[in-house]
Amino acid sequence: MGKMPYFWLLSLGYLSWKYAYVAPTALEAALLALTIVGFIPLYCASFWARGWQVGACMVAGCAIGLAWMRWNVGAASFFIFACAMAAGILDLRRALLAILGVVLLAALASLQIEQKQMRFLFLMPILTVSLPVGLGAVMDARLRRSRQALVRKQEEVEHMATIAERERISRDLHDLLGHSLSLIALKAELARKLVHRDADACAREIADIEASARQALGEVRAAVSGYRESGLAHALASARASLAAGGVALDEQVDAQATRALAPATEHVLALALREAVTNVVRHAGARRCRLSIGMEGGSVVLRVADDGAHLRDGAELRPGNGLAGMQERVASIGGKLALRANAGLALELRVPAGARA
Repeated sequence: MGKMPYFWLLSLGYLSWKYAYVAPTALEAALLALTIVGFIPLYCASFWARGWQVGACMVAGCAIGLAWMRWNVGAASFFIFACAMAAGILDLRRALLAILGVVLLAALASLQIEQKQMRFLFLMPILTVSLPVGLGAVMDARLRRSRQALVRKQEEVEHMATIAERERISRDLHDLLGHSLSLIALKAELARKLVHRDADACAREIADIEASARQALGEVRAAVSGYRESGLAHALASARASLAAGGVALDEQVDAQATRALAPATEHVLALALREAVTNVVRHAGARRCRLSIGMEGGSVVLRVADDGAHLRDGAELRPGNGLAGMQERVASIGGKLALRANAGLALELRVPAGARA
């Protein structure tokens, strides 16, 4: 809170006005010094007080003022400090009532001062300073709490954004590495079979493995950086290569007009969905044939991927994993719909809104 709270302690100098005209006795000076030494910790504690502790600090401040008011009109400063301590009360109405209570208590207690001039000198600072100081302290405390709440909300938003970005990267890495590593594994298996039969074909497969590994490395680096854009044309070419390496025949129907109608963000989601679907066909379906189509239906671009795999004949066997869960989240984020059916194989239908390219 800076140095301002310590600056306000200079208000205790009001206690010394009396001694400009009347010399204090040794006992009075000692008691005054002890009072100030005891009040300073109470004043500092009021900034950390919560709940009933705030009221206790205010009562203690008023008690010190009541103890000194008959011998030193500068005791009014303790009532002013008590009003400022009301800043620790969270409810505005209760804080205002506490300030008014302190002022009323001081006014009633001043009746014990017999000399009218001394009574006036005691009440004047309380009536003119207590309310502005108390209200100012309360409003400053409310503003400070509002700023702290805003900072906490900003920190929470930043934390949630960090979590969302980590989840995005984890989904993208799963899709990228799952597809690329499946292709590399298939080609490595094929190269092992060809090593003793056809050295030239084996060399070509090894070259493809190297190229796929380098491409996967580049995509992973770009995904971590958050700047990767996965084009649909590239995903289609990669799907053809993966299915061919897995010995799966492909029936492809792609409407070029539909692919041109996609916005970049939508194309990115569609390309990742195609990657994941083809990876599932190659790795899990045990399929011999895959049907792939992309076309326009109404105002949407529809992607369909279906296989005749023998490993998934019943819809009850369908258990969406991390890849399908990530696909559903991405599709939902752009207002699309994803449908999965398991009958004679697995059929995926993805509808995304078409939009003009940027």
